[in-house]
Amino acid sequence: MTRATRFSQLSAARQALVRLLQSMNFGTIECLEARGGEPIFNPPPTILVEVKLDSEPEQRPELDLADFVLRDEITRLFAQLELLDEISIDRIDVRHGIPWRMVIDCPLRGVRR
Repeated sequence: MTRATRFSQLSAARQALVRLLQSMNFGTIECLEARGGEPIFNPPPTILVEVKLDSEPEQRPELDLADFVLRDEITRLFAQLELLDEISIDRIDVRHGIPWRMVIDCPLRGVRR
């Protein structure tokens, strides 16, 4: 399992997912497919952005950077994509531009009937 520690080391598809997370800031990504550890944007996932009405919207400072060190949560997200290889992600919850929780469609294994 290869883990990039910098944004510039990511594939174009992974960079697109990181930029999507940053631009959303708060919200949910639904129905995202991944193959071979790479996010697939065709068909496009559903993007639900939370709009906070009690404060001014804040833009992630990383959006203006060409390169930066990846947060551990992003590295763990990509490690999960590599581990699971071919998956359907039901939901990724996003907080402060960071993936906070991922819900995947996963068959039960080892369950006796």
